[in-house]
Amino acid sequence: MTKIAVLGAGSWGTALANTAAENGHDVRLWTHNTDQAEEINTQHTNTKYLPQAKLIDKLMATSNMALAVSDVEIVLSVVPTKAVREVAKQLGEVLKKQSHTVILAHATKGLEQGTYKRISEMLAEEVPALYRSALVVVSGPSHAEDVIKHDLTAVSIASSDESAARLLQKVLSNNTFRAYTNDDLLGSELFAALKNIVAIGSGALIGLGYGANAQAALLTRSLVEMRALGLAMGAKEKTLYELAGIGDLIVTGMSPNSRNYRAGLGLGQGKTLEQVESDMGMVIEGVNTTKAVYDFAQDYKVDMPITVAIYQVLYENKPIREAISDLMGRPLKSED
Repeated sequence: MTKIAVLGAGSWGTALANTAAENGHDVRLWTHNTDQAEEINTQHTNTKYLPQAKLIDKLMATSNMALAVSDVEIVLSVVPTKAVREVAKQLGEVLKKQSHTVILAHATKGLEQGTYKRISEMLAEEVPALYRSALVVVSGPSHAEDVIKHDLTAVSIASSDESAARLLQKVLSNNTFRAYTNDDLLGSELFAALKNIVAIGSGALIGLGYGANAQAALLTRSLVEMRALGLAMGAKEKTLYELAGIGDLIVTGMSPNSRNYRAGLGLGQGKTLEQVESDMGMVIEGVNTTKAVYDFAQDYKVDMPITVAIYQVLYENKPIREAISDLMGRPLKSED
């Protein structure tokens, strides 16, 4: 039995914590909301984020971070990108007081607004190296709503420390949830963020009334952009064609369970970005990521016309149909 703390009781954090608890491990789920912790402990539900789910009664939730991480081997952060630094700083202070070193993992898909840093870079800056033995990322095609129902799911666990990745692999894997390991932390994080942009575009196409042809074209041509930027930034090409890359792109770009897809759907149906964000009530990681990747494309001199088009829609109020028309009207070329 492995002791693990999961930080963040949103849909994905709850689903991962529940999976590990069902596998017989000692899991503490941390939330800043005391009422939510009480609901999970007494009702074994998390109605705000997973309204139809019944959680295993062995799963313990707490709003006390010191209690959550006491004696654990792994800390898995699953908070929104905008909360990563604040929570990581709190974690670092707790680990220092406990003189406690952990495997530090995360399952957040995004880039920091302003700095454009990856999640592992933020964690490394806020949690002193003395208190973390390894950095690990969980990514891949995995909607919490399906995982909690025990739909067949495969994910990728990336780290330069193979033993750390394998331990988390064992903690999460069972007969409906299968984890693979790889050593490309950068590529896994970068592609996990990039696919959220594509999902916004995919949802917008459906909102406008287009069909599977348009979605397939978007996802396939977006792979070309993801590959070009990934290679420029130091990612391994093979990661793009595995779970952390194309796998995550497919599930996020095609499923209404994806917040980014639903955001695009709303935009395609004529809603403003402000209306979409208000209706969603949850973080839409792809919006901030679009700005970051737009700037990356300029810095690394990578041609990313789809990303530019989505940026123009989100940040320059360009009409979606006009953006599509401009994309389709570009000079003809061979496939890259």
